[in-house]
This record gives sequence, structure tokens and C-alpha cells, in this order.
Amino acid sequence: MPIKLFNEFTPVSSKQWKQKIQFDLKGADYNEALIWQTPEDIAVKPFYHADEFSNSSGNSNTKATNWKICQTIYVFDVEKSNIKALEILEKGVDTLTFIIPSKDIALKNLLKNIDKQTPIYFNLEFMSEDYITNILLLFPLANITIDPIGNLAKTGNWHTNITTDFNQFQSITNRTNAISIDISLYQNAGANMVQQLAYGLNHANEYLNKLDKHISKEKKELFKIIFNVAVGSNYFFEIAKLKALRILWKTLATEYQFNQDCQIIVTPTKRNKTLYDYNTNLLRSTTECMSAIIGGANTICNLAYDAFYHKSNTFAERIARNQLLILKHESYFDKVNNPSDGAYYIENITQQFSEKALTLFKDIENNGGFLEQLKLGTIQRKIKESATKEQLQFDSGDLILLGSNAYPNPNDKMKTELELFPFVKTNKRKTLIEPIIEKRLAETLEQNRLNKE
Repeated sequence: MPIKLFNEFTPVSSKQWKQKIQFDLKGADYNEALIWQTPEDIAVKPFYHADEFSNSSGNSNTKATNWKICQTIYVFDVEKSNIKALEILEKGVDTLTFIIPSKDIALKNLLKNIDKQTPIYFNLEFMSEDYITNILLLFPLANITIDPIGNLAKTGNWHTNITTDFNQFQSITNRTNAISIDISLYQNAGANMVQQLAYGLNHANEYLNKLDKHISKEKKELFKIIFNVAVGSNYFFEIAKLKALRILWKTLATEYQFNQDCQIIVTPTKRNKTLYDYNTNLLRSTTECMSAIIGGANTICNLAYDAFYHKSNTFAERIARNQLLILKHESYFDKVNNPSDGAYYIENITQQFSEKALTLFKDIENNGGFLEQLKLGTIQRKIKESATKEQLQFDSGDLILLGSNAYPNPNDKMKTELELFPFVKTNKRKTLIEPIIEKRLAETLEQNRLNKE
């Protein structure tokens, strides 16, 4: 018989805790001293208690013991990409993501000697039914990530036009029985977490509206939904964001009778990464990967510390891979399923994210839906407003990035290290809508420093 040690103690209610805290504050206002407001308009309290919850979000049913280590390969040289893929599969990687820039990439050479049971995601930067047919012939278990709405949001244009893109999309999904939704763009552009969740849900809803009448109930139940998500360094909030995403997807999928489970692929955000004192990026991406694991991500693709200013770097990629290997095999982050379930703080934030994101989702749908709001520029404007608030916090020093706007190393020189342009590029071109632009917080500061080197 287990001994219930806590039965020896008299229960203490949340009201009693609050009274004790107020007594210890010696006259200071409880709300002003201990409650802080987040950009998502969530009030964070100093403590949480079981008697404040009428119901729990329940068991999240994710399998933290099964999360996969992924590495992304941008395919420029087919032979080199194949060699690289085989090498990293020998070094602990479970899953591969190939970014395919054009139809000219020879699939047979790219996939040479790769076990057909290896989970592979093909991220195509174009739309081609023939190319996808070839992928599936060579690799029947391949995951194809096609996201025409994501391409519109990022570039301002469809691949061809709305009719052609959706016709091809429908035909492709009939083959793959899967859709992919890229939420990472919204985070990297500066959207707050409620916006990320709501926009991701509206984004998915556009696809479900298109597919609903063309897919049988049996196929809907087996349909695979993949969310690509970026996570930042707000540790507990990012855990709650991923948990809320699953709750929100389940709510939406139920309405359409689609598969209520979803696959979540996580990459650390680019937004808080810095050019100067770049080694701190390792600390940021490590905690971000930890949030992803605890939040229930299925697959994690780490971001190399120099990914935005160096071309492919074997050392940096090895470090990024080893961060995940250490978390999985030496830090016991693959031993417990659903480790955050029942944590009152995370439960509370998850609940608030879910409610606020659902409210925003409904507001967007009531105003014409996601595509209409993109066309009007409303989504872009809201993300800009959120990004500007965050930027002002960084510029004023309220939001700190070590080595950048706090404790910078004046001897750190980076001008000769730049192999890639690490700042926002403004290429004037005709677009149907205003594109959503990713931007790092430290860019202006870094440009000023580079000009003084």
C-alpha cells in the first residue's frame, strides 16, 4: 500500500495563499506588484492552485518518448545532398527534410541508398503533380509538404493563380491524403502567440473548406495534417502554445469530421537569433527545443547557430544535431510522455491561449476568412503591430538579447564572416498582396555595428 504523505497536512486553499501573500507584501498592491501582462493580454499570476480549475484540458495523449530528430537539407547539389543525407542518418538523425527548389532536382540520385522506411519530408518550393508522383513511386511513405496559401503569405503571389493552385492542390492531396500548414512564418515575422495559433487555424480552415466535399469520410479519418511551427524562448508559454494548437485543431477537425490528430514539426525561431555573440544562439535554441519536446512536438529540426549568415556549415550543423542528441539520450527527454500535463501554470496558459485564439479565429471567419483578410492586408497589419511592440521592447532594453542589446562584446567583429545577407531584403516586384516578411529583432542594431567596424 502506498503511503499518502500529503494526507498528514491540512489543505490550503488559493484564497488562503493569496491572503498570506498580501500580508507579506506589507501594503503593496497585489495586482501591481505580482501580476504581469503578456503581449497576448494574458495576466500571469504568482501562483496557481487546483481549486481555480473547473476542468482540466486533460491528458494530451502526445508521446514525448517518440519525438524524432530531424535535419533539413536544402538541395542545391544532388550528389552532395545524397552523401550528406546518408552521413547524418548514421549520426543519429531519425528524419530528413529535403527542400526542393525546382523540378530539375533528380530524385533518383537524391534518394540513392536511403532506406525507404526512413521518414522524409519533401518541402517543394513549386507545385507539380508529376514531380510528386515520381516522389511517391520512389518513396511511397514520403511526406509531401505543399502549402499554396503559405506561399501566398510569404511571397505575395500564388505559384500560378488561385484557381490553378487550388486545382493542383486538390489533386495532390487526393494522392497524398495530407496537408501541410506553415505557422512558422507568422512567428518569425513577429506575430504574438495567440495570433500564431489563430492564423494557423484559419489557414487550415481554408484548406478544409476546399477539401470537405471532395473527400470521403473514410479518407478524412486517415488524413494527415502537418503543422510547421517556430518556437521562441518564452519557455512555458511555448509549451502551452503547442498544447493549445492540438486542442484547437481537434476542435476544428471535429467540425469537418477529419482526423483529430495532427503532426507538429518544430524549428527554433529566427526572430531572437543574433549575429554578434552568436554562441548565445545555442542557448536559445536549446531551451526552444526543450519547449518543443515538452509541448508534444512529433519532430524537431534544430536551427544551426549561424544559419542566417553562413552557408552550409558542417561544424554548426553537427552542434545543432548534437543538441538534440544530448536532450534525447543524455538528458532523459525521451523517458516521459506528456510531462507537462497537470502543471497548473501551463494548464492555465494553454486554456487562455485556446480561448483567445478561438475568439480571434471566429472574428476572422466572420469577416470573410483568412484569404480575404490577407487580401485586405488586415493580417499583415496586425502582425506588424505586434512586431512593432516587440521591437520597441527590444530597442528600449525591456526585452533583452544577451550579447546584442545587453552586455555586447565591443571586440566582436562580424563583417568578414557574412556569407549570406542576414537582414531583410527588399526586392521590388509586383505582388497580389503584401507579403508577410520575417525579421530578426536585432537587425537594425547589427547593421549599425557593422557599419562602424
